[in-house]
Amino acid sequence: MPVTSAQIIREFGGPSVMNWEELELPDPEPNEVQLRHEAVGVNAADTYHRAAISHPWQVPPPPCVIGFEGAGVIEKVGEQVSEFLVGDRVAYGIPPLGSYAERRNYPAEKLLRVPEAVTLKEAASIMMKGMTAHYLLHRTFKVTSQDTIVVHAAAGAMGLLLCQWASSIGATIVGTVSTHEKAELARAAGCDYPVVRSEQAFADVVRDVTAGEGASVVYEAIGKDTMAQSLDCLRPLGVCAAYGHVSGPPDPVDVIQDLGRRGSLFITRPAIMHYVAKRQDLVASGEAVFAAIQNKVIKPNIVRELPIEEAPLAHQLLESGQTVGSTILVNRNF
Repeated sequence: MPVTSAQIIREFGGPSVMNWEELELPDPEPNEVQLRHEAVGVNAADTYHRAAISHPWQVPPPPCVIGFEGAGVIEKVGEQVSEFLVGDRVAYGIPPLGSYAERRNYPAEKLLRVPEAVTLKEAASIMMKGMTAHYLLHRTFKVTSQDTIVVHAAAGAMGLLLCQWASSIGATIVGTVSTHEKAELARAAGCDYPVVRSEQAFADVVRDVTAGEGASVVYEAIGKDTMAQSLDCLRPLGVCAAYGHVSGPPDPVDVIQDLGRRGSLFITRPAIMHYVAKRQDLVASGEAVFAAIQNKVIKPNIVRELPIEEAPLAHQLLESGQTVGSTILVNRNF
């Protein structure tokens, strides 16, 4: 049986639990393709999966390979696959996990064809993040030019995409960051009011910007450290879209005290696999992301490329807060 190399996790924990090893790669199942990655995306969700702090159904038991996001070229096609051919340039951004590998098998129904105008590295860096930004801004809460929104981690890979896309819509953006350097990056991406969290209460900024009304929606990616203030900064009937928790899971929310008394707020925990569970929604979301790239609405923001063998380093940098924009892992044997 052919072999490939991948980052194998035999027990959950810190970045060092990933080990670059060979594993057998069977032929694709009838509904699968086998693809060779050019690049793999790195996401905060990958660190949750590596440490097993996400929902159990998202992560297979060890030994396993993590990773949501990848792009490459099809090398083999299962016998029931009709939409794709050997040699096609493809990308994906949803489970099943397993992108931290040189090659892998993947369900054809979850693949997207990459336009020639978009590089495979760009696609690998943006598929999950881009489709997430798309549903957050257009489906979780449909942002308009009349809205003031809050974007946490506004200089991170997701935050920059949200700022760029929301700015193109005409929304007013308050973004939180950890340093003045990151504040300038967020500003360059369209964030109107970057806030360094350690120096200023972002809820106060929102109240000033909105003349006391509050934000329409807050895109909550921090979790424990910011959730209470995120709820404080919303207008009545406002939405908290809690899609990440880099500081740890937030404290429990009291429906009556935390949501009711603040103005009948809504809170949701959106996840990409639910928004693109149907093939037509996946294709529409992917096409929207590719169109946004080609129309210069969003940029992949790739700031660091590392070999897949150095995935532990990528996770160390991500978890230390030393990253801005997107990090990708590249296959040196592509």
